[in-house]
Amino acid sequence: MAKKALLIGINYPGTAVELRGCVNDVRRMQRCLIDRYGFPNKDIRVLIDTDKSSLQPTGKNIRDALKKLIDEGESGDVLVFHYSGHGTRLPTEQGIFDATDYDECITPCDMNLITDNEFRDMVAEVKKGCLLTIISDSCHSGGLIEEAKEQIGESYVNKRKSRIATFFISIVRSLLKPCGVSSNDSQRGSEGGHDSFTRESELEDGETVNMKTRYLPLDSYISLLEEQTGQTDIKPEKVRQALVKVFGQDSSPNFMLSNSMKRNANRGLLSMLIGKHEVNTDGAGSEVKSKHPNNGILLSGCQTDQRSEDVYVTRTGKAYGAFSDAIQTILLGTRKEITNKEMVLRAREILKKQRFNQRPGLYCHDRYLNKPFIC
Repeated sequence: MAKKALLIGINYPGTAVELRGCVNDVRRMQRCLIDRYGFPNKDIRVLIDTDKSSLQPTGKNIRDALKKLIDEGESGDVLVFHYSGHGTRLPTEQGIFDATDYDECITPCDMNLITDNEFRDMVAEVKKGCLLTIISDSCHSGGLIEEAKEQIGESYVNKRKSRIATFFISIVRSLLKPCGVSSNDSQRGSEGGHDSFTRESELEDGETVNMKTRYLPLDSYISLLEEQTGQTDIKPEKVRQALVKVFGQDSSPNFMLSNSMKRNANRGLLSMLIGKHEVNTDGAGSEVKSKHPNNGILLSGCQTDQRSEDVYVTRTGKAYGAFSDAIQTILLGTRKEITNKEMVLRAREILKKQRFNQRPGLYCHDRYLNKPFIC
């Protein structure tokens, strides 16, 4: 049985949205995987952006490394992907159904987004008998694996009637768009603004900390994208097209397929009405059923509509992600095996006691709910 991991820490140094604790998070996880779980150091790949001499955590490099990790995994292997960095989300395109009405994304250092749909597609390639655990300490990380079953959390409404109602709302949006009206406008207003500011707070033990959300409002994300790519005047509804223009084949495959997704939107309605996932048709006219990410486990730092905190302890200079720190605190407190369910529930308790608003989530097949965390 092989044990392999990919750890991503992005602090975005020198930018207006710089974080402090992300690289520390993956360094702590690296040590934990080696000391507690017996991972060989040579089989742990780390991508960070604070060492410019090493391979950077760009969208392409993260995709390639994660695909390699999954491709090499065999039955019986244990795989871990840990991400600490900014998260953002894009309103879904008009006429496209999504359970949360957004594409949840992680934000590589070059702003080349990786979406929840991509994670679903990559996790679906995990071989039978192999297990991939994803830990995402980022904002809007709830539901980062699209279609994975929500075991602990409040991000999804899984009742069929609600799904149908959401789809019809998206159709109404499509009809209103030519009139210059979009229900996403008000959403963007609440999401917008440069509100990832640093603020001071006091934890339960009296420790004074500075906190900054690991969240990129859409306006802030677009500004960074324009700055890094030289593009100008990128509109919120044109982000996907801009990413394809800049990164080409290295951008999300889902962005390049967006037009065909629109053409298949009506058939997606039929799929929901009969309680099935959408079925796509390839060029030969045969049916290709969407794959399901049943061999992946997601532990999210927060819900899809929440923000994860980046913490800096004023007195000691220690920096970390609140969720990553909770995981390490739990593991340090016991040598016994901890199930995925126990890990998330206990992390919720710790963060609540520390006066954080974020509520971690767990997404996986039923068979992994009470399985040991990682091993």
